[in-house]
Amino acid sequence: MAEKKDCKKSHKGLFLGAALGAVGGAIAGVLMAPKSGKETRADIAKGAKKAGAKAKTEGKKLVNKGKKEATKEAAAVKKKVAKK
Repeated sequence: MAEKKDCKKSHKGLFLGAALGAVGGAIAGVLMAPKSGKETRADIAKGAKKAGAKAKTEGKKLVNKGKKEATKEAAAVKKKVAKK
């Protein structure tokens, strides 16, 4: 069981690192592009809106997954308590 948790932590760290790297690369690409300041700001705003929408969607998925897991665990606890 402990190995499974360690694996999940490892994957979470890997995902977080990849996500931060992608964001950093995108920001560097936008800032280094040969565009006017107005165009660059527009690109950054567009990217921020897309990222915000994606974060909201993924957040909702995580909340729903958490609710399902909590319900499942609560049922397991109730079952164990009922046996005693």
